[in-house]
Amino acid sequence: MKRNKVILGFALALLLVACATNPFTGKKTIALVPNSQLFPTAFAQYNQFLNENNVVTGTKDAEMIQRVGQRIAVAAERYLNANGHQGYLNDYKWEYNLVKDETVNAWCMPGGKIVFYTGILPIAQNEAGVAAIMGHEVAHALANHGQQRMSAGILQQLGAVAGNVAIKDDQTRAIFNQAYGIGSQLGVMLPFSRSHETESDLIGIYLMAIAGYNPDEAAGLWKRMKAKSGGQAPPEFMSTHPSNDTRIANLTKWAPQAKAEAKKYGVTTFRN
Repeated sequence: MKRNKVILGFALALLLVACATNPFTGKKTIALVPNSQLFPTAFAQYNQFLNENNVVTGTKDAEMIQRVGQRIAVAAERYLNANGHQGYLNDYKWEYNLVKDETVNAWCMPGGKIVFYTGILPIAQNEAGVAAIMGHEVAHALANHGQQRMSAGILQQLGAVAGNVAIKDDQTRAIFNQAYGIGSQLGVMLPFSRSHETESDLIGIYLMAIAGYNPDEAAGLWKRMKAKSGGQAPPEFMSTHPSNDTRIANLTKWAPQAKAEAKKYGVTTFRN
């Protein structure tokens, strides 16, 4: 019991001292792994990935990825500076690469290291579609979602350790471990991940609009994603991502708001 209290006290202390603020929402977020440690590790992993994969250079598509990425990064800096977060991006090292791979995916590592797979370009369909994807992926990095997921994983493990220390009976401990694993995943970790995806959709559509891309294209992108999947997807409560229909509805609703936000920065016309 004493050891269990020590573990619980340690977890609470971590939560109290290891917090950051999301510059887009103003909300406090957990930050048990500081960016000073996370970014260098991410940069090294990114370089290793590039060395082991087929990076596309010198093509129109590769140039488009670079162009869109740079415009989204400028939009992010404009937004952050205008909202009192000057210097927020000082430690970010933006890099945008196209990799030859039929996987329908793109990702951004903590600190701004981005990869687009060639497999996602037909679904992006146009430059604004690429901007919708880019804005979403950049938003993950800006909101420190990787840091938060790692922190949540640490807390999940601490909860499991505390339960195993507290429960002395082997059979009861086995029941606890099974229930805790399922409960913490469905009740905490998956909703946590879905909230990050929704937050990145919102931040991303604002960034693409400020960068001069038509935010109406974001919902169109996810309609094409839905068509690509054939409508096959697990129930939303069992997924790390919101359903395609949820995303389409959200992005359709947010597009006029994104245009209004872009107008604050003098952007009134949008490219597709």
